[in-house]
Amino acid sequence: MPRTVDHDQRRARIADALVRLAAREGLPAVTMRAVAAEAGVSLRLVQYYFESKGQLMHAALRHLERRGHERWLARLARLPDPPPARAFVEALLAEALPADGERRAFHLVWTSYAVLAMTDPELAAQPFVEGPNRVERQVADALRRAGAAGELVAGADPATEAARLLALNHGLGTSVLVGQRTPEAAEAVLRYHLDRLFTPPSRQPG
Repeated sequence: MPRTVDHDQRRARIADALVRLAAREGLPAVTMRAVAAEAGVSLRLVQYYFESKGQLMHAALRHLERRGHERWLARLARLPDPPPARAFVEALLAEALPADGERRAFHLVWTSYAVLAMTDPELAAQPFVEGPNRVERQVADALRRAGAAGELVAGADPATEAARLLALNHGLGTSVLVGQRTPEAAEAVLRYHLDRLFTPPSRQPG
């Protein structure tokens, strides 16, 4: 009986190989042939699943985003159900900081991709900002719910605050990557800003 091929597993294997290669040697070292060698598969197989380097890069980012989402759901599972808005936002942003190997690899790949996409039309054609936009919408929705419940400081605009928090988090992630601060110090800065956005429990309605 012929063996059933798990195409999703093959794609994940190739995406993981790209991430390892980029995290170890930098994105300029990533080629279709180099990724095939890292994954232990043929170049032809990589080209079967991904027609171009741009498609392969985009697939690797989506693969990392799915894994990050799974880790975030694991964080939420440890919170009350439904989670408080503050805890929900903090869990989402803290999970996005490069505090371990996999999250560090994601930051390295995404940041390098963004820089290259400014000059590489093939990479720029891939919608790699979908992930950040989705996270920003999630944060904004959570802040709207918090505002309606009286849990935000007066005058806070949820959409603007969500954009500010994501920009802050991205900058904090970069500062961790370059060794400017530790992941723990970055999380402390994040909590500092959240403390000034959310009202203390003693001042919330009810």
